[in-house]
Amino acid sequence: MQETLEISNAVAAELAGISDGVLDALRERLQCTVRLRGNQLTLEGDDQHVENARAVIDELVELVEGGHQIGGHTVDAVLGTLEAGQDVREVFDAVVWRHRGKKIAPKTVTQKRYVDSIRRTTITFGIGPAGTGKTYLAMALAVAALHEREVSRIILTRPAVEAGERLGFLPGDLMAKVDPYLRPLFDALYDMLDPDKANNLIERGTIEVAPLAFMRGRTLNDSFIILDEAQNTSPEQMQMFLTRLGFGSKVVVTGDITQIDLPREQRSGLVHVRDVLTEIDGIQFVEFDHKDVVRHKLVQRIVEAYKEHTDERNR
Repeated sequence: MQETLEISNAVAAELAGISDGVLDALRERLQCTVRLRGNQLTLEGDDQHVENARAVIDELVELVEGGHQIGGHTVDAVLGTLEAGQDVREVFDAVVWRHRGKKIAPKTVTQKRYVDSIRRTTITFGIGPAGTGKTYLAMALAVAALHEREVSRIILTRPAVEAGERLGFLPGDLMAKVDPYLRPLFDALYDMLDPDKANNLIERGTIEVAPLAFMRGRTLNDSFIILDEAQNTSPEQMQMFLTRLGFGSKVVVTGDITQIDLPREQRSGLVHVRDVLTEIDGIQFVEFDHKDVVRHKLVQRIVEAYKEHTDERNR
């Protein structure tokens, strides 16, 4: 079966963008021939494969016409959404934050569930591999909540644990010392806000970035609190952090239990807390997997390969 579709210049440009990344993803995932010449997109293959490809192309066209930027990962996201029986537009149109014409929105069904959970519940745990948008989406929701005056401040924290290396003595004041540990949070923050505005909010204390050890003894009211890299907390640290929750506050805890940098004999607070708090109302756990990775396609394959290796070793 062969089918030729007429598409707009904007859609053609998106499909052919970044070295034909979208077209390559379509060819790889849809099991049919995909050719683009000018404004004509030709699909060729078995009837069922062409029909499935047409459904995906229709969704991609709607996304582009709705103002969304698409890439190779969008094909996987659309396929996953259709397979889950979800409305693609409902997922992609759940915009969390806009900055300089850039829309930050969920790209997978699990990301949509994560965003909905953060909006509905007081404490949300996002657990999954690198590149699934756990921290990024949480940061976008925090900035949006601050902008809408739902909270009066944002507090960003993570444990100061090195990833298998020892940095030794670090010169400078407190911020200079903790900067290497907190840099990923700053990177995400500067994606949401202009650097000058972000730095101004940090100087005023409206956005606070601090290591987890500095949370002890505090009560955090009217705040949006993000604990990143939570797999590197101890059970005692996790309990200490969660009991900082004050009135009018929201907590998001993110981490990847496959990348624990604690000594082997020490149990991760993120692993422990799943056993303790799973059944409590107002707390929700959202689990991501390799299908939710929205970085370079090789990241998804790396995550999947490591998971398969670990599962095999455990067996």
